[in-house]
Amino acid sequence: MATSATSATSATSADAGADAGVDVLAELLDGVRARGALFRCACVDGPWSLRFAGGTPLTLVTMVRGRGWLLPDGGEPVAVEEGAVAVVRGRAPYTVADEPGAAPRTLVTAAAYCPPPGGDGIDVLAGTPVPNAAPEPAAMLLSGVYEARGSVSDRLLRALPDVLVVPGAQCGHPLLELLAQEIATTRPGRRTVLDRLLDLMLLAALRAWFDRPGAQSPPWYRAWDHPMVGPALRLLHDDPARRWTVADLAARTGVSRAALARHFTAEVGEPPMAYLASWRVDTAADLLLTTDDTVEAVARRVGYANAFALSVAFKRLRGIAPAAHRAAHRSP
Repeated sequence: MATSATSATSATSADAGADAGVDVLAELLDGVRARGALFRCACVDGPWSLRFAGGTPLTLVTMVRGRGWLLPDGGEPVAVEEGAVAVVRGRAPYTVADEPGAAPRTLVTAAAYCPPPGGDGIDVLAGTPVPNAAPEPAAMLLSGVYEARGSVSDRLLRALPDVLVVPGAQCGHPLLELLAQEIATTRPGRRTVLDRLLDLMLLAALRAWFDRPGAQSPPWYRAWDHPMVGPALRLLHDDPARRWTVADLAARTGVSRAALARHFTAEVGEPPMAYLASWRVDTAADLLLTTDDTVEAVARRVGYANAFALSVAFKRLRGIAPAAHRAAHRSP
């Protein structure tokens, strides 16, 4: 009888977990908003190699036309086929070139991105100039960066490798065409459109990366499809400020406390209340960078009674006080 009841509950939970699985990436990306994203579209002919100075938390690089190689400092060359999207995590410099062993020819800094109104957004950065009337260039490289501090969730960044590449067929090739067209225009709203297109490109690339066969996706992503753990995760994410207990979560998901605790730890890698604490602190960390709320207000938003309680948890998990975290990331 107990087995039958559990099976029925699991079937219902499976449906809820499947729906929640669609939302998990959106949950983290909801706080990922390009704010004045920087773009550059480079047309190149002949031997070419672009050295990107880095300094931003996340960069997207794609070959709109032709093939290139992404050369991370201290890492192995990664091929970027036409239409593929590469996501580069971290602030270290890297090079994109036509050959894996090419030496840097042109330095691309933040100043080289998004020319002022009136510019065409297209640069000839290496090789033979490509006039408008000439045949299409051998290669066209498009890059966009998240420059603003706090625009990308720490939890999301920690889940990514230094470099990942997703084939164009898996991340929406039409978006590349829209980006290239928008960069070349000076129409009103251009900046906002570019920001949103960059967000869409990132979402499409990461979803494809996490869903690929054999992917080492983070436990919190995989667990959303679990018939028992998925609904519990959804409850924690929907209302982190609630005074949750494992018993409360179990009752809300229709399973026993012991079963939920066992499956949750196995799937996510930590017990439910430990996960809730880290989720609250991660959420607080993002709020401290993306809002002007006081530490006290942020504490209450994520489920702590006051600023002191948040500070204790924040220091335990991150080794720094909330106010110091905000100051460090907002300093010039």
